[in-house]
Parts: sequence; structure tokens; C-alpha cells
Amino acid sequence: MSRFKSDLLNVLQERQFIHQITDPEALDAKAAEGSVVGYIGFDATADSLHIGSLVQIMMLRWMQQLGHRPIVLMGGGTTKIGDPSGKDASRQLLTAERIDANIAGIKANFASFLAFGDGPTDAILANNADWLDGLGYIPFLRDVGLHFTINRMLTFDSVKLRLDREQPLTFLEFNYMILQAYDFLELHRRYGCSLQLGGSDQWGNIVNGMELGRRIDGADLFGLTTPLITTASGAKMGKTAEGAVWLAADRLSPYDYWQFWRNTEDADVGRFLRLFTDLPIAEVTRLEALGGAEINEAKKILATEATRLCHGEKAALEAAETARRTFEEGESAAGLPQVDVARGELEDGIPAFRLFVMAGLAASNGEARRLISGGGGRVNDVKLADPEQAVDIGTLADDGTIKLSAGKKRHALVRPG
Repeated sequence: MSRFKSDLLNVLQERQFIHQITDPEALDAKAAEGSVVGYIGFDATADSLHIGSLVQIMMLRWMQQLGHRPIVLMGGGTTKIGDPSGKDASRQLLTAERIDANIAGIKANFASFLAFGDGPTDAILANNADWLDGLGYIPFLRDVGLHFTINRMLTFDSVKLRLDREQPLTFLEFNYMILQAYDFLELHRRYGCSLQLGGSDQWGNIVNGMELGRRIDGADLFGLTTPLITTASGAKMGKTAEGAVWLAADRLSPYDYWQFWRNTEDADVGRFLRLFTDLPIAEVTRLEALGGAEINEAKKILATEATRLCHGEKAALEAAETARRTFEEGESAAGLPQVDVARGELEDGIPAFRLFVMAGLAASNGEARRLISGGGGRVNDVKLADPEQAVDIGTLADDGTIKLSAGKKRHALVRPG
């Protein structure tokens, strides 16, 4: 039997998004009565989000699918300070130009997840620089700062963590939580936003914004947080040995994105199908019950559905077919990530370790050397023994490419340019 009256909270609960809600009964009643406007903030510290943000993106997607209105709040203003939550050190301050470029990149991440426009459930893209950049320091302190006590701010995890570890917390960062609270107030005034969503580490910041809205405008605001998403082995979601799993195709190819999901641990399949796909719960239940070798079919479905949401139907099906041909038929499929290398360089011969870096299969020369020395590097499916071994034009296969493999699941094709 459903716990809630509203489809919104029932779906979010059923799909395991909910960690805490500030006033579940009141929010449930509001969502059951009509459309709720809710937001999540994203700071522009890079030109793409990675899958560590995907739970938040999927919550906004479900809001829209269920008849509510999501707001994507870009932190054009707050990125100039940096969120101290979960950090041991201050972030590098970015220029205004770099922040604007990052925002442009992040906007593209949302294109396949949300529909933007002026309709009642169309998503809104807002930028907190629109109000934060114009704030007068003294009026802001007088009107907003008086609602915050240092005593309480010192109890927040984002502050305590840094102080307990004797890491410096700048006054600039200390102000972040006040500005985030002010965002909620502004979004309520501008768009009737009454719900802020975020990760569990944002609970204190969300409650701050709710209380500020109540004290200044008498606003009835709500907060909902998601649990920290880790893999069954305890690893943080969004990080791999190779680095972040980016949502942008120019940062990580759709094929590699598909492969990330295909490599999901058995114990995570059902949970990830709930969180990261649109598949009906009945189908998720069927797939997570599969055992033995059949669980691999569920992983392929997870990979294809997650890639479809991020990169589109065509890219998802191409990635799935490339993987099938590569691993099930042993082909060097043309759909693998490809890199062009000057023919002259190949004629002279390129050390294998350097070619792996050029192909994006290693982040540094040292990493490539270790990969090959450890037996994890292959050229045309033949294991390399020496990182310095030259790869030259004579290594080309019949299709005119050189297949590089890092371990069993990461591949790239080198083509003479």
C-alpha cells in the first residue's frame, strides 16, 4: 500500500530517491493538490556534470514527468565562492569567463533529460548570478545576515568537517550557506518555487533556506534530500579508476558511458535500474531477480537505458551493438572510440605507452607504463610486454586501424591521419 497520496512522493519513494523530507505530510498534500515547483542547484566548476549529479537530474526529470515544474539553478554567482560541503580545502576560484563557459557546457547536459520552455510543467533554467551579483553588501547583511547565527552555522557538517581536520575555512566560503539560502527565497519570489531538492549533505543548507523564506516572506517551503549513492563495494558514485564518468559526449564517449553501466556490480543492478532509468518498476523487479549469467542481460539493459537518456536512442543502440560485436563476436568494431594520429608519426613508430595516452586509455605516461608493465595493455588483441615497444604503420590491421585495449573492457581504434 502506498505511503503517500501524491504520485510525486510515491514514485520517488518507490524508486529509492528519498532520504529525508522536512514535512512529508504537508508536501504530500501540496503535490497531490496541484503542481509543485522545485529546484536543485548546480555549481559551474567544470564544463560538464558527471554521474555524481545524475540522481539529482533524474529527480528533476521525474518531477516533470509527473506534472510538476523543475528549475535547474546554475550557480553563476555561488561558483565564485565555492561550496565547502564535503571539501577539505578551498576550491580554486574561477574567472567569470570560465564560469560562463562551464554553464554553457552544463546546459547541454540537461537537453535530453528535461524539456525547457514556458509551459506549466516546462523546466526553467535560472542563474543565481542574476540576483547575487547585484547585491549590496551592507543591505544584504542588514536584511538577510541577521537571520543567521554563527553558533548554528558552526554546527553544520560542511563547517565542522573542515574545522575538526584543522583545515582553513575562508570567510568567503563561510558565506556560501547564506547565499544558498537566499537563492531559495529568490526562487520562491520569482517562480513560486516551494521545494528544494539535493543530496543528503545539503540538508542543513536546505533547512536554512526554508527558515529564511519563512522569516522574511512567511513562505511555506519544503526540502527533500536523497541518500548518498555508493556502489555495493562502497565506492563513491561517479568516480572510477580512470576518472569521472562525465555526461558530455566530448568528455566521455557514449560507448565508454555504456560500458560504465555494463560493468555495474551484480548487487547494484536493481537499485541503479530504479534510480537511473525510466523502466517501470515491474520490469525492474523482473530484471533484478535474474541470477547467474542472466544478470548480465539486466546489466546490458541498464547500460542501454541509461545511455539512451543521456546521449539519445541512436548512440545507445550503437554502443550496445559495438559492445556485442567486440565482446561476443571478437570483432574490432568501427563503433569503438577512435583517434587520428599523423601518418608520419606512425611511420616513424610511437612508443606504446605514449599511444595509449594519445588514445585516452591512460591519463599520463606513468599510468600507461604501469598498465602495460602489469600486462593490461594490448595492441590488436596481443598483449604488450614492454611500454617502450614501438607501434608503427606495419601494425595496421586489415581495416586500416590499430586496436588498443586497456584491460578487457576499454578499447580504442587508432587511425593514420
